[in-house]
Amino acid sequence: MSKYKIAETITFEKKIKTTKYKELYKKINEYVYPILRENPHFGTNIKKLKGNFKDIYRYRIGDYRLFYKISEETVIVFIINIEARKDAYKWDRNICLTIASTG
Repeated sequence: MSKYKIAETITFEKKIKTTKYKELYKKINEYVYPILRENPHFGTNIKKLKGNFKDIYRYRIGDYRLFYKISEETVIVFIINIEARKDAYKWDRNICLTIASTG
């Protein structure tokens, strides 16, 4: 039985509907979400970020990075955003606000 629930932010939902991410979303649903439901803290593709984003995790999916935050109180994994690797760590004000609002 899955321990964690998955919740997608509005930012993520908007982005995933674009043509660029539609195929990738299928892979996320079939492969990544089951892993995150069981143990979102550790895995070969999971890494906890540092510094100002120390509460954020990233899941590596080929050339893309899926960013999420874990709420232990509610046992929910909040999917924050997805980006191509080349753009993944160029955080802007909007993403920072999205991250802060999921806390």
